[in-house]
Amino acid sequence: MEAAAMKMKKQQPHAVCFPFPGQGHINPMLKLAKFLHQQKGFHITFVHTESNYNRLLKSNPNSLKVPSLGFHFETISDGLPPLENVDDDDDLRNTNQEYISLTTNGPAAFRDLLNKLNNTNNNNIPPVSCVISDGVIVFTLQVTQEMGLPNVIFWPISAIAFMCTLHFPHLRQRGYLPLKDESYLTNGHMEKSIDWIPGIDSIPLKYIPKHIPDANWTTAESEDILNNIIIEVSRTYEASAVILNTFDALESNILKPLSSMIDHIYPIGPVHLLLKEISSNKEYGDDCIIQWLNSKDEKSVIYINHGTSTTMTQEQLIELAFGLANSKQNFLWIIRPNLLVGGSNLFLPEQFLAEIKDRGKIASWCNQEEIINHPSVGGFLTNCGWNSAIESLAVGVPMICWPFLGDQPTSCFCLCDYWGVGIELNKDVKRSEVERVVRELMMGEKGKELKKNALEWKKKAEEASRLGGSSYLNLDKLIQEVLLSP
Repeated sequence: MEAAAMKMKKQQPHAVCFPFPGQGHINPMLKLAKFLHQQKGFHITFVHTESNYNRLLKSNPNSLKVPSLGFHFETISDGLPPLENVDDDDDLRNTNQEYISLTTNGPAAFRDLLNKLNNTNNNNIPPVSCVISDGVIVFTLQVTQEMGLPNVIFWPISAIAFMCTLHFPHLRQRGYLPLKDESYLTNGHMEKSIDWIPGIDSIPLKYIPKHIPDANWTTAESEDILNNIIIEVSRTYEASAVILNTFDALESNILKPLSSMIDHIYPIGPVHLLLKEISSNKEYGDDCIIQWLNSKDEKSVIYINHGTSTTMTQEQLIELAFGLANSKQNFLWIIRPNLLVGGSNLFLPEQFLAEIKDRGKIASWCNQEEIINHPSVGGFLTNCGWNSAIESLAVGVPMICWPFLGDQPTSCFCLCDYWGVGIELNKDVKRSEVERVVRELMMGEKGKELKKNALEWKKKAEEASRLGGSSYLNLDKLIQEVLLSP
C-alpha cells in the first residue's frame, strides 16, 4: 500500500486545459499550458471543440503543432453540426449559439474525455491530476467535483472586468440591466456612474463588460442571457482557484477586495512574458511585414488590429481608412477578410490606396507579439481585447482605444482613465477624429505622456513575470497549493 502511495506521489502531474473556443480565450490558456509543460514538467492535454479544431486546422495549422512529447491535443463535441461549403475565414459561428450548445452538450463529452484519458493503456499518459478550464465553461466543475479533481478557473480578462462581472446580480437587482428598450442606449442611462463595486471609485455603466452586443440588452432574450451570465459567474466561487492574466502592480486596488471574496485567486500575468524566455515567435512571422517595418524609423509606425471577432460597417472602415491617410503617419493595418458586418465584401477606394502607397501596409494576418515588439512600432489602434491590451502594456506601446463588445469597453476605461496609456476613439468614428488622435498619439504632447506611462508599465510587467516576481511566485503557489495538492 505504501509503495503504491509513493508511486502515485512520483507520478507526473497531468493538467487538462480547456479554453472556450475563441481566440482571445485559447491564446492565453495555450501559453499557460506550454509554461506548465516546459518549465514545470506537467503532462498537458489541451482540449478544443471539434468545430474549433477543424477551423484552426484550415486557417492556422501551425497553432496545432505539438510542442513536444507529453503535450497533446484532444477534441470534444460541442453538439453543433459540422459547417460545410464555407470559406476558411467565414467559418465563424454565433458566439451565443456556440456557448449554449457547448454548455448543454459539454458535461457529458468532457466526462467521457477524462474517463478516456484515465483509462488509457498508453503508459506515456499519466492519470489526470487537475483541470484548468475557462471562466465561461464552468460546467467542468460538476465533472471534476464528481471525480475529486482540482479545477482551476482561468478568466482571460482583467481583474476589474472580472470584479464587474461578479456584480452582475447587483446590476440586475438595482435596475441597470437588462435595458427596458433601445431608448436606454441614448437617453443617458448608459452614462450613469456605478460607485458601489469594491475597488472601483466610479465607472460609467457603458464601460461595464457587455459580453453581448449593446442591442441585445433590449431584446426578449436579454433576461435569459443575463441569467446565464449570473449562473456562470456564481459557480466560479466553487472552483479550487481562480487565475487572472494580470499582475499585482497593475490592479492591486481590485485584487485586494477580490482576495477577500474568493479564497484562492492568483494573478499570473502577463502570461506571454512568463513564456518569453522559453518560446520563440519567429517561426510564425511574416517576413514581408518585418522587412517593411525594418524600413521605417523607430517608433514611427502605428499598428492597427481589430482582433478576431470585432466587425464594423463599410462606412466605419472608410472613415478609419481616410483618417489614417490624412494623418500622414506610417501604419500597418491588419484587415481580416470577415471584418465587415454580415460578411460583406471589403472595399478600399483607389484614392486611399494611392495616398498611402509609401507609408501604409495592409495585411490579413500577422503575429501580433512579434509585430508589437518591433522597434518601429510606436502606437497601437486596438479594439481593447484584454490579450492585446496587456501585450501592449508589456512592451510599453501606448494605444488608441476603439472598443466594441465584451470586456473591451472596460479595458478601454482602464487604459485611458486608470493607467494613462490610451486615447479613446468614438465608436461612430469620423475621419477627422481618427486623423486627430493618430497625430496626437504619434506626435503630440499627450502622446509623449502616454508613451512615458506605457514604459513604466512595461518595467512593472517585466518585474512581475521574471523569476522571483509577483506573477512568477503566484504561479508557483498555484502549482504547489492547488495543482499538486493531494
